[in-house]
Amino acid sequence: MGLLINGEWKDQWYDTSKTGGKFVRSKSQFENQIIDNENAEFKPESNRYHLYISHACPWAHRALIFRKLKKLEEHISISVVHPLMLDKGWTFQEGEGVIPDSILGSKYMHQVYTTAQKDYTGRVTVPVLWDKKKNTIVNNESSQIIRIFNSAFNNLTGNDDDYYPENMRDQIDEINDDIYHNINNGVYKTGFATTKEAYEETFDALFKSLNNIEKILTLTNFLVGNDITEADWRLFTTLIRFDAVYFGHFKCNKKRISDYPKIYKYLQNLFNIKGIKETIFMDHIKTHYYASHTMINPTGIVPKGPDLFF
Repeated sequence: MGLLINGEWKDQWYDTSKTGGKFVRSKSQFENQIIDNENAEFKPESNRYHLYISHACPWAHRALIFRKLKKLEEHISISVVHPLMLDKGWTFQEGEGVIPDSILGSKYMHQVYTTAQKDYTGRVTVPVLWDKKKNTIVNNESSQIIRIFNSAFNNLTGNDDDYYPENMRDQIDEINDDIYHNINNGVYKTGFATTKEAYEETFDALFKSLNNIEKILTLTNFLVGNDITEADWRLFTTLIRFDAVYFGHFKCNKKRISDYPKIYKYLQNLFNIKGIKETIFMDHIKTHYYASHTMINPTGIVPKGPDLFF
């Protein structure tokens, strides 16, 4: 995974030498909002916006799920990158499940970023929400994109389903914080650690949080009571990848998700919600991690297993 420096692509991995072997995720830089207001810079309009995603990426998967749940598929078009992320980063090379960049005709995802900002410096990540009218990136932070999808287009779609209800926001934010640091990003901090100390610290925090989730789910059907909220979908995209990828590839191997009775049932319940299974592409997921991360898996061999429930 490379990055752009002053608009020039560099094939450069994360430098953990200055962080004691710890993986530190870069902050997203485009954080504009779509607001249903006549004076807003970015207004909710049908066919104005385009979503760039990877089927492999759990952060992009969140956005794809919310696009599905909030009935935005006919209003927001989509491009899907190739699962392999090598010296050129995310690409639109031909492959099963790839949807080319029909907006800009880009060969590489980093070209989308430099179209928005010629001298951009930073990582080239997905998801990216693009404005066709202004020809720029609206937002590239998944946690914000799902909230945009949750409410900004309601008057357009007539879909009022609310995954971030006002009366539950404090509880949702609190559990989101733990899940992000210790589970969503925790698997990456564990897998990308380059010292034993950094690895063991994040490994222990990861499984402490999973044990806590198991306890929560003995009392309620979902993370914040008995209604599905954004917290559940933010956790779901990590859980669905865990046994196939994070357990082995990222050495998160204390327990599988299938070893947690409550979490495993919860995962299956979310999976079986209408439309969700159509957002999961396990071939892309396994190919990306095992064949792209050559510093972890030098042979690039993608394992046949494990057997999963879907």
